[in-house]
Amino acid sequence: MSTKRIILAVLGLLTAPAMAQDAKLLAKANTLADKIEPQVIEWRRDYHQHPELGNREVKTAEKIAEHLKKLGLEVETGVAKTGVVGVLKGGKPGPVIALRADIDGLPVTERADVPFASKAKGVYNGQEVGVMHACGHDTHIAMLLGAAEVLTSMKADLKGTVKFVFQPAEEGPPAGEEGGAALMVKEGVLEKGPKPEVIFGLHINSQTEVGTLKYRPAGIMAAADVFTIKVKGKQVHGASPWNGVDPIVVSAQIINGLQTIISRQTELTENGAVITVGQIHGGVRNNIIPEEVVMEGTIRTLDKGMQQKIHDKIRLTATKIAESAGATAEVEIREAAALTYNDPALTERILPTLHATAGKDKVVLMNAMTGAEDFSYFQQKIPGLYLFVGGMKKGQDPATAPAHHTPDFYIDESGMKLGVKTLTNLTLNYMNSKK
Repeated sequence: MSTKRIILAVLGLLTAPAMAQDAKLLAKANTLADKIEPQVIEWRRDYHQHPELGNREVKTAEKIAEHLKKLGLEVETGVAKTGVVGVLKGGKPGPVIALRADIDGLPVTERADVPFASKAKGVYNGQEVGVMHACGHDTHIAMLLGAAEVLTSMKADLKGTVKFVFQPAEEGPPAGEEGGAALMVKEGVLEKGPKPEVIFGLHINSQTEVGTLKYRPAGIMAAADVFTIKVKGKQVHGASPWNGVDPIVVSAQIINGLQTIISRQTELTENGAVITVGQIHGGVRNNIIPEEVVMEGTIRTLDKGMQQKIHDKIRLTATKIAESAGATAEVEIREAAALTYNDPALTERILPTLHATAGKDKVVLMNAMTGAEDFSYFQQKIPGLYLFVGGMKKGQDPATAPAHHTPDFYIDESGMKLGVKTLTNLTLNYMNSKK
């Protein structure tokens, strides 16, 4: 889409007297985004080659802070352990807008054949692991730095303030630690300094074609809860199980019972839901029935009412199955991420900007995902919008594209320019359309 068409479409919400000046700003922003693309790619490759795990993003944060300081922004470091916040005050009064990127890598050993592949190692839950940006957070950093560069160059004409939030530990903090968006909110990132009235975030997607934006009003990503079930029986020799209570058999029955909560007790025509047991531990020897088995899993829901019903059903199912066998079951459920909820009014308001930036045919209303995002904690405090930007090379079958959180994860870097433009255009449009 031509720059002229972008300008005309984005300005559809504006009054005539403001259009000439705002047209110049939008033209400048899009031109700068084009010019800065090589630098954005360079940043991305550096962060990709040197990933760090959640709450350990020390060097990552140092580089982010250094660049923001060079731009002349007010910079705060050490937010939620390793987070960085930069503030750009425009030359004219207006709203405060927050833009967010996550910065942590994953305990995944990279297998992708790229010259800047990660060779990094780290320690995760006491084990040495490979570390990789297997979810695209390196591109998120680069795109937000690109937006900061573009918007800073337009500082004198900005009608408001931009708060750049570089968030650590989106994938979850190490065991026993706080972290991520929840800790940022707890420490007052949305209250201290300029208080944003809205927040925008992007996530690149390896199975969405470059040039495409995906959005959804209301629930776009699931709430994620972690459950732990401890099944206690009576230890006995494996040759005489009738003398004890076998928690392994009871656990197997509980696992099967949990699946009927989804398949037989949850109205999936309303919203999707998932219960997955991901870990199970019990026993130390082939001929000893142990006293205890511990399993852990995840719950994904897209509706608060359904979330509570599933929690209640898990407790009922586990405890009653255990009781029927003479065992006991202790159930603990804790929140890992809230429902990622796009404010419907805000979504409707910015949709023309998305159409103008990517082209109407490239803006896709998506189905909700059962993946989770802790961006949701920002959205609990202020209206927020979370979008997906394409990172799969054009013409590729999404079924053959490596998925997120896998060793072969791959991003076509040409998709990042649209991310930079989307962040800058959303910011400018929101500022310019305020009365």
